[in-house]
Amino acid sequence: MAKNTVKTADIRAKTEKELETRLGELRKEQFNLRFQKATNQLQNTARVRLVRKEIAKIMTIVGERTRQTKKSAKG
Repeated sequence: MAKNTVKTADIRAKTEKELETRLGELRKEQFNLRFQKATNQLQNTARVRLVRKEIAKIMTIVGERTRQTKKSAKG
């Protein structure tokens, strides 16, 4: 595992607002990395993958929380 990855437990410990903020930051970074790649200025190509993975982790946890909320509201 890469040293710069964020652990899932750290993401789960954050509030919804913190996750929204982090997701926005990551999406901006992802855009900037794509822009750098298109202009041949990208130095750290591995960062693209790490950002993508962190976005996926956050989206997964947000989805889990949403489903849990809906499930507890039903029953």
